[in-house]
Amino acid sequence: MSFFHSINSRSSKSYSKPSPSSGVRSSQFKLRQYAEATLGSGSLRQAVRLPEGEDKNEWLAVNTVDFYNQINMLYGTVTEFCSPQTCPEMKATDEYEYLWKDNDKFKRPTTLSAPDYIEHLMNWVQSYFENEAVFPSKIGVPFPKNFQQIIAKIFKRLYRVYAHIYCHHFEIITQLGIQPHLNTSLKHFIYFIQEFDLVDRKDFGPLTEFVDKMVADGKTK
Repeated sequence: MSFFHSINSRSSKSYSKPSPSSGVRSSQFKLRQYAEATLGSGSLRQAVRLPEGEDKNEWLAVNTVDFYNQINMLYGTVTEFCSPQTCPEMKATDEYEYLWKDNDKFKRPTTLSAPDYIEHLMNWVQSYFENEAVFPSKIGVPFPKNFQQIIAKIFKRLYRVYAHIYCHHFEIITQLGIQPHLNTSLKHFIYFIQEFDLVDRKDFGPLTEFVDKMVADGKTK
């Protein structure tokens, strides 16, 4: 199975990267080009920094979409091994169970299987992307005042997918040869949330020591 396998087999829709022709802000397209160029330089710390003179909310928006796509693709590689039977709860070790709440269908924290939780999570994030009041695509339309709070909540929940993959599917990830991709993606994610203070360290849960070491030694393992 290749790194790009099985994302198409997931029932949830993925949020494809916008292009200038789709009506997305041209500034966001330029920021995406900048992000890809800095990533290509090999410096993840440099890649997460706000480009000089650019709008912080625009940068947060572009990177949120890109991390969503990364995580969606990474989880897609293990979907056939992650089912309601193998993963009846959304956990990261038996010590951490993540309950779903969206103030819509699930008004109270609810136990879901891992694939159901992640399905709801991806659709929940997608709903923000499609909401012009939150992720405006037209030039001149401002971001909401609480945009960073929304982004922080999205990143806090997206992190849980990494935690589940590492704690419950890492053997498969290793067998598939995807471990370097997963580690690099997580390290990039951690640098970004640290740069903009989006997720508290206490929310790293069972990966706290692993994340601390990954960031401290500056190497992807």
